[in-house]
Amino acid sequence: MSIGLAQGLAELGLALPETAQQQLLAFRDLLLKWNKTYNLTALRDPEQAISHHLLDSLAILPHVGPEALLDVGSGGGLPGIPLAIARPELSVRMVDTVQKKTTFLQQAAIQLGLKNVAVDHARVEQLSGQYAQISSRAFAELKLFVTLTHHLLAPGGRWLAMKGVRPDDEIAALPAGIIVEQIVPLHVPGLDAERHLIILKAGS
Repeated sequence: MSIGLAQGLAELGLALPETAQQQLLAFRDLLLKWNKTYNLTALRDPEQAISHHLLDSLAILPHVGPEALLDVGSGGGLPGIPLAIARPELSVRMVDTVQKKTTFLQQAAIQLGLKNVAVDHARVEQLSGQYAQISSRAFAELKLFVTLTHHLLAPGGRWLAMKGVRPDDEIAALPAGIIVEQIVPLHVPGLDAERHLIILKAGS
């Protein structure tokens, strides 16, 4: 089932200005254009990209706080760029190990005029800094995700891990001291598949 961006946003309960909606669609077009050369996503269908990429990324928006966000393994910019478009006041840093992907992310940020986006071509374990929020979408199993990024999580910070089906095995394998704060089932308009947001924090 295909769904338009405006309808999908309404179903998610998100009110975004027209300019932001235009930016989201411009990002979708850029992603699909670069995809022909750079293979950033398996999706080729512009309508599918609205539900599977834009709305899927924005489904976690109500759980994103105002503090700086680090998006790990950003790939084609998901969820980082849709979140940055929806929240222009949110500082979003994206990191990926693949040069062609970070080249795309930098170009997308420039073309879309996203002043709140920074991009690093690096391994996440080599990064420094402190972030109140660290997100990932299809980056790694939860244990590896928190282990690689633990040094970047600010005191009191949270990991936001986007998953498909509820990853009970991954949750059971989490290292000692990692607390599951919340498991949020997500309903993504136009997407007939399970989605979950796993919110984690480090125990004191």
